[in-house]
Amino acid sequence: MITITLPDGSSKRFENPPTGLQIAESISSNLARQSVVVEVDGRLVDLSQPIDHDAKVRLVTTREPEALEVMRHSAAHVMAQAILRLYPDAKLTIGPVVEDGFYYDIDMEPVSREDFGRIEAEMKKIVKARLPIVRREVSKQEALQFYADEPYKLEMINELQDGTISFYSQGEFTDLCRGPHVPHTGFVKAFKLMKVSGAYWRADQTKAQLQRIYGTAFFDKKQLKAYLKFLEEARRRNHRRIGTAMDLFSFHEEAPGMPFFHPRGMALWNALLDYWRLEHRAAGYVETKTPIMLQRTLWERSGHWENYRDNMYTSQIDDLEYAIKPMNCPGGMLLFKRKHHSYRDLPIRAAEIGLVHRHELSGVLNGLFRVRAFHQDDAHIFMTPEQIQDEILSLLQLEERIYSTFGLGFELELSTRPKKSIGTDAQWEMATEGLRSALDVYGQSYRINEGDGAFYGPKIDLHIKDALNRTWQCGTIQLDMSLPERFDLFYIGKDNEKHRPIMLHRTVFGSIERFLGILIEHFAGKFPLWLAPVQVAVLPMNDELVEFADQVAADLEQIGLRTEVDRRSESLNKKIRDAQLSNIPLMLTCGAKEKSAGTYSVRTLDGKVHFGVERETFKQKVLESITSHSLVLDIFD
Repeated sequence: MITITLPDGSSKRFENPPTGLQIAESISSNLARQSVVVEVDGRLVDLSQPIDHDAKVRLVTTREPEALEVMRHSAAHVMAQAILRLYPDAKLTIGPVVEDGFYYDIDMEPVSREDFGRIEAEMKKIVKARLPIVRREVSKQEALQFYADEPYKLEMINELQDGTISFYSQGEFTDLCRGPHVPHTGFVKAFKLMKVSGAYWRADQTKAQLQRIYGTAFFDKKQLKAYLKFLEEARRRNHRRIGTAMDLFSFHEEAPGMPFFHPRGMALWNALLDYWRLEHRAAGYVETKTPIMLQRTLWERSGHWENYRDNMYTSQIDDLEYAIKPMNCPGGMLLFKRKHHSYRDLPIRAAEIGLVHRHELSGVLNGLFRVRAFHQDDAHIFMTPEQIQDEILSLLQLEERIYSTFGLGFELELSTRPKKSIGTDAQWEMATEGLRSALDVYGQSYRINEGDGAFYGPKIDLHIKDALNRTWQCGTIQLDMSLPERFDLFYIGKDNEKHRPIMLHRTVFGSIERFLGILIEHFAGKFPLWLAPVQVAVLPMNDELVEFADQVAADLEQIGLRTEVDRRSESLNKKIRDAQLSNIPLMLTCGAKEKSAGTYSVRTLDGKVHFGVERETFKQKVLESITSHSLVLDIFD
């Protein structure tokens, strides 16, 4: 007799080992139709697998995230089966699930988007056939014999330990796979192939180049349609496209992965950092600056040489080895160590906008989101153990205040000790508990990410949510008791003895470049007035009024507004259209009427025109909006 315990605590007894499907059918036919896989004692298995012991069981239906991941894995198999039907000489490698979809790496003749229709049509036939997806287990020797003509599968099988190996079959197609999978191909109801790119086998440039075909899949067509609509909006907001249209930044082959910021881009950059400095001064921070290149001995002392060497750029100077900094923290250690500190000096909150370099593979570079040279808004906070909770709480409040200025919400994640780390068990336990207790007091829910901390300490990551509800990891708070020990940092306590300071590493924006990319997409280039690269476009109606427009601009620049005059001999409509395409929040029309009356005609990006605005009133309202860092431009409502 097998006892099955369900999530609500109730139990069912079966004379013979039941499958997940039989358990679902014993509850309701509707549940059986909606079930995709079953969780047995915390592990997902196929609905067809017999459960031969007493177990806690949860049926996973199409409404749950795990089900979508399983189905997308099955969709990768459906795509591979369709490709083998159309391209019999193709050789399969791996086909994992990724965020928002799946891909399969295949050694085959080049394909393009033009081939997607043919592949999708074959996939539809496989889905319509509702082919059962059947698991079987074989010995390693049998697996090697089955894949005798498949070099990539043979390589993977040879790396596996001796024992049974699982295959999954659907119709004439069989693939090496751990599973689990949906019961039959008919569950892959709505899918679309998205793109194709090149990929090296095992990410090794010395090995074969493969075709990586990406797709996505959903349980119904409405979900797929909504996702494709989301992608279209994301394309419209793409920061590279907007950055080019607004003349903010560019990339050049002479410096791959290292952005060039144009005058308008620098105006945006400086406005962002002016606000950052304003908030940090108010929060009791001092600003520092450390060198970009430091000797190898420093990186060995910090642990970076051992743990981060592959991502660092190095150079030889005067027979000594140097590294360009990938992080700012070792320089911050030297700054603290330059003089003695008393407990009365703590906490010390030292911030730095530090330029760092990290070697990223060329294939992962992505606009401002993934670069090789970027600025981090680091801060290193040195404190006593008694100050840990208050400092973390004040940090969370600072980050919340800054993110809310941009209309960004956030989620919290606590990451614990990774396998590769420095420091003692006692230090890690104390550091992790310090973060956990501060989060509990802060009161916002958080999730635990086991084993994903920094090598020198546990951390809190802040994942912001943008206008499209996408999440981005930006802010981080890392509690570190290891680096202060490595650098022998100390302060003099109340007892006149030396004590080791506790240190926090933290960022708010993370990478300034990446955060700007996020903001560009969040606002779709339509920045709030205080942040806009150009705040006011002055548009003379004809060439005779250019001199007057220059006077208007000079008057506005006197109060700090970022202003541009369109002096081209174009029609006013053309100038307005171009200013709108540049997302300039305020457009002042300079005509003879405005000149004689001493007023402004103000057009905003929503298409509204406000005539006869008094100059001083305009300046007062604009400055109020900028000073308050308002998200909305409502100064004329």
